[in-house]
Amino acid sequence: MIALNVNGQPTQVHVEPDTPRSWVLRHVVGPLVVAGVLSVAVVGVAAAHHGWSGYDASKTLTLTGIIKEFGYEHPHGSVRLETPGKTWIVVLAPPSRMENRGLKRETLAPGTTATVVGYPNRTEPDEMRAERITIAGKTTELR
Repeated sequence: MIALNVNGQPTQVHVEPDTPRSWVLRHVVGPLVVAGVLSVAVVGVAAAHHGWSGYDASKTLTLTGIIKEFGYEHPHGSVRLETPGKTWIVVLAPPSRMENRGLKRETLAPGTTATVVGYPNRTEPDEMRAERITIAGKTTELR
């Protein structure tokens, strides 16, 4: 390798080949650190997307109420549906699926009457997963 000496003149510099320590850091420790970080990221994503086993598919609910709030974010959209005697958090499909099936963001506006059919959450008594939603006479299949 060529470098400049203190007088600004080019000089040849001898570079030692990889020492055992630097080889271990580069070829063993580095990849292990990367693998560990990726593992934690994957577990975090998997935990955030909880799956559907938390909902009781043996108990079908049909609820009609007024949408009070809506969320149109990934991984799933949602509405807060006020029904007589109870307000529910209704988990919908991902926004891309709802868009593809004709359920636009503006359709879920607060004040809109909606009917949802789906399954109650096993541990959260005010939450359900919707299989379909009907607004203004139009039913959209969410699954």
